[in-house]
Amino acid sequence: MSKKIVLITGTNSGFGWLTAKSVAALGHTVYATMRDTKGKNLVKAQALSAIENITVLDVALTDEDSVQNAIETIISKEGTIDILVNNAGFSRNGVAESFTTSDVQEIFDINVIAPWRLMKLTLPFMRKQSEGLIINITSGFGTVSFPFAVMYSASKFGLEGISEGLHYEVRPLGVDVSILQPGAFPTEMSQKFNFGSDASVLDAYKPIADFPNKMGAAVGKAFETLNPNPQDVADAVVNLINLPKGERPLRTNVDPFTGQYIKAANDAVQVEFNKTLTAFGMEDLLK
Repeated sequence: MSKKIVLITGTNSGFGWLTAKSVAALGHTVYATMRDTKGKNLVKAQALSAIENITVLDVALTDEDSVQNAIETIISKEGTIDILVNNAGFSRNGVAESFTTSDVQEIFDINVIAPWRLMKLTLPFMRKQSEGLIINITSGFGTVSFPFAVMYSASKFGLEGISEGLHYEVRPLGVDVSILQPGAFPTEMSQKFNFGSDASVLDAYKPIADFPNKMGAAVGKAFETLNPNPQDVADAVVNLINLPKGERPLRTNVDPFTGQYIKAANDAVQVEFNKTLTAFGMEDLLK
C-alpha cells in the first residue's frame, strides 16, 4: 500500500494513542489531534511528536474554527487527507433522568457532531481522488442501549446511524466508511466516571442504586479473566487500512466480553437490511 495521510482524533490516551503509533509504524504520515497540548497534555504531546511520522495538532473538536484550522494545516502541507479515524469520545454514566439537556448536548457534541464535522471537511478531498477511508470508532453500546449508559449509547447509535448510511452513499465514489465497535477495555476513558448533573432525582432510584456497582464489578472481573488488550483495537484499525478499497466491512467488532452477541445482532440485522435495500431498488449499493 502507498503511504497515506492519516488524521486520528483523541490521541492523548487509550485507543487513539496506540492507533497513532501503530499507523505511523507502517510508514504513513499521521496527524494526531488532542486538546491542551501546552497544558495538561504537554508531556503526552511531546512524547507522541517524538515518534517518526507523527505530527501532533492541538484541536478542540467541538470548535468549528479549531477543526477548520487543523484541516487547512494538513492540506497546506500534504494536499489531501486519505484516512480519517474518528476515535475521540466522551462518556457519561448514571440513571438517564439525571442527565440535563446540557449534559446530553455535551455528549452529542463530542460523540456525534464532532465526528460529522470532520467527515464533512475531509470527504471532498477523498471524493476528488476517488479514494479514501473513514473509520468511526463507536461501541457495542451503539447496537444496544444499556441501562445506566443510556445517553452514551444514544450518542453511539447516532454515530452508527451516520456511518451506516454514509457507507453505502460514498462507496460508489471510491470512499470506504467502516465502523469499529470496541467493547470494554482498560483505558483511561473506562476509568473516568462522568455522571448526570441532576442529582435531585437520585433518591427516587434508590431501589436500583446498586446496579451500576454490580455492572462495574462484573466488568472488573471480566478484565481480570479475559485481560483485554487495547492494542487489539489499534490492530483492527491497521487491518482496515490494509484491506483493499471496496473490501472493508461495514462493521468490525473488537470485544472479548460481549462481542459475541453484539456481532450476532449486527449480522442478523444486516441480512434483513440487505433485503430491504434490494426491495427499494438499491441492490447495486450492496456490491
